[in-house]
Amino acid sequence: MSVLQETGPTLRTLALAVLAFGCAGCTGPDGTGEQTDQEQQNLNQTNGEGAGQAAAPSWALAIHGGAGSADRATTDAEDYYGALQEALSLGAEQLEAGEASLQVVENVVAALEDDPRFNAGRGSVFTSIGTHELDAAIMDGRSLACGAVAGVKNVQNPVRLARRVMEDTRHVLMAGPGADNYGVLAGVRRQPQAYFSTDRQLQRFRELRAPGRASGQSSGDAAASTAGDYTGNAGASAGPGGASHLATVGAVAMDRYGNLAAATSTGGTMLKRIGRVGDVPVIGAGTYANNATAAVSCTGRGEEFIRHTVAYDVSARIEYGGLTLQEAARQVIQETLRPGDGGLIAVGPDGTIAMEFNTNAMFRGAADSLGRFDVGIWDEVRSRQPMSDLAQAGVPQ
Repeated sequence: MSVLQETGPTLRTLALAVLAFGCAGCTGPDGTGEQTDQEQQNLNQTNGEGAGQAAAPSWALAIHGGAGSADRATTDAEDYYGALQEALSLGAEQLEAGEASLQVVENVVAALEDDPRFNAGRGSVFTSIGTHELDAAIMDGRSLACGAVAGVKNVQNPVRLARRVMEDTRHVLMAGPGADNYGVLAGVRRQPQAYFSTDRQLQRFRELRAPGRASGQSSGDAAASTAGDYTGNAGASAGPGGASHLATVGAVAMDRYGNLAAATSTGGTMLKRIGRVGDVPVIGAGTYANNATAAVSCTGRGEEFIRHTVAYDVSARIEYGGLTLQEAARQVIQETLRPGDGGLIAVGPDGTIAMEFNTNAMFRGAADSLGRFDVGIWDEVRSRQPMSDLAQAGVPQ
């Protein structure tokens, strides 16, 4: 470092300066993207809030646990803040260690699937006849490779099966018994239907099926006539825990090699018809990733996200319309969709993060290599150090 204290420019000084500048745009051996010279911003775009960052992060991560209705008076906010922090810490630690974005989004979503507080994997909502049917998707922004499963009944982590579909078959989407059977061949962990049931969701199921509540819902679309979340996860505001969102989970990431990836998983909508498939496993509707534009994971009223191909529309507005990630996400959620339809998380190739929603809440988190670590439910966010850092410092969790 003493060379930097010499007076007057020297060849060695200039060489060090060039190297120091150039490394900011380096990509790893698995990376295909390049950094630009433009000033980077890393905004937490949650209905207008955010703080700019002068430098581009070397990795970035965003997660969600659903968008919909969450009553401040009854929702177990602290419990969910903790769950979001745990999942965010898991992904942040792996990205910081150099793990690929594709593996990170799979691991984070699998962790959220195992958390009974969310409507994915364990804790999934019930169909109209009291069973569980699960959907998931994953996509690699490097090659546009993708895999998805729909209507699986015995796969503990549908996102892991989606990864196997992507990498071990020539298909993109597998559904129903065929997907479950492939899960046996793929060696993914399996569970009986009872594993996916929780007391919280069972109580909501019984309430919605009660006389006077079920009228007009023979179609299985509970969302159309229940107050709150249009993902079909409404109606529990007065029940234990009070969380009426409990929706889809997802993760998007940019790794230190510049590669993007997205993954999403859901139990669908409460009282849905057997065989109903939402936006999550439909590539381009609920899940999409392209190194040139963005990685996107959506949550909300699935039918509307399918009709408007929301995830791909964000990418297209960037690629063909010249919009920034923030502008594209805001236009699609706030202008194309209707109020109450849902939200999305997205990350761009420069590490910019967008988290946009038109519901009263979206359970979400964002972290990057510059030290950002935010979790939020309503408009405001909580910023703090990763849990592992606090533990090392001896701060109680």
